[in-house]
Amino acid sequence: MNAGRALAGPWGRRLALALVSWVCVLWLQGCAARAPVTGAGPEIVTPSDETDARRRARIRLELAVGYFEAGKVAVALDEVKQALAADPSFADAYNLRGLIYMQLNELPAAEESFLKALSQRSGDPNVQHNLAWLLCQQQRYAEADQRFAQALAHPAYMARSKTLMTQGLCQARAGQAAQAEQTLLRAYEIDAGNPMVGYNLADLFFRKGEFTRAQFYIRRINNNDFANAESLWLGIKVERALGETVAMRQLADQLRKRYPQSREAAALDRGAFNE
Repeated sequence: MNAGRALAGPWGRRLALALVSWVCVLWLQGCAARAPVTGAGPEIVTPSDETDARRRARIRLELAVGYFEAGKVAVALDEVKQALAADPSFADAYNLRGLIYMQLNELPAAEESFLKALSQRSGDPNVQHNLAWLLCQQQRYAEADQRFAQALAHPAYMARSKTLMTQGLCQARAGQAAQAEQTLLRAYEIDAGNPMVGYNLADLFFRKGEFTRAQFYIRRINNNDFANAESLWLGIKVERALGETVAMRQLADQLRKRYPQSREAAALDRGAFNE
């Protein structure tokens, strides 16, 4: 098993979209109305503090978020452009523009957008997180780790488990298996119910050959509504490695019944347990 490989699986492959959705939800819940992040205690911004330009930009950005989450990326980008035309100092618009460019694989443009967002709102942990993940995709691992640390250091940051999970995935990509394990375990301590964290811990331990530890995490996922084709397939491989033939057959039956057309079911039928 190669523990230094980038972690695979459904939540590894879909991580970028999940992060986009998470950030957009946070923004819709009030990020646009927050004060700049500074060393001093932030002043609460009320509707009367909002300028007409910011109000127009915010409405455009709300539309952009909706279009982006619906997969209409070009329309979302156009709405962001109009938001910035109304208010060129709108950090949230630059942040969303960065996420859109990441989705389009325009990584230099995405980085420029995140840096612009940080120039408007210094130290924002959500932007730091997004920039860190971008740097990780470019294999700039040391820079990414520094940005993750800066996000986590912010005292008011509420999404620590998200950032720790993503940092752990990045460390695994960098071949830093020991650091990835510790970071993912910290994420699990904060949010044990997050299936993305549990899956990637199980995958990491499976790749390291620590099958009993992998079993603990993957069973927690497969024994509830979070189970899907990928988690069932990993569970099958873990139970097989431990010689748990009854549990393995039960998971195999679930996989064939619930996801008969999946890539994982096809691999099971071929006996391709190294996939």
